Amino acid sequence: MLITLYGIPNCDTIKKARKWLETQAIEYQFHDYRKNGITPELVNEFFQSLGWEKVLNKRGTTYRQLSQEQKESLNEANALALLLEQPAMIKRPILRVKETLYLGFTPQQYSELFS
Repeated sequence: MLITLYGIPNCDTIKKARKWLETQAIEYQFHDYRKNGITPELVNEFFQSLGWEKVLNKRGTTYRQLSQEQKESLNEANALALLLEQPAMIKRPILRVKETLYLGFTPQQYSELFS
């Protein structure tokens, strides 16, 4: 089974998800947005599967640093450009299991997914 975990390595939630996968002896690939890059096609796939508003991390410091005007004018098109420029604004983690994408991490969610 092909499993890819997308994110940035210093994110606490990514660390928890990776630890959970490793503890369960589940093989996966880690796609680091900063090292491996990110493409418009990948972000569009996230948007189509999960919804652009859910993919955009509004709780992070990068989002909070946006001007009020930027926040109010967000739409799918400019969110795409913003996430390509600032991949830390992509909600984490995104997990691909075969062809399906999942957003977020809780031990219960992953237990159900891999049971």
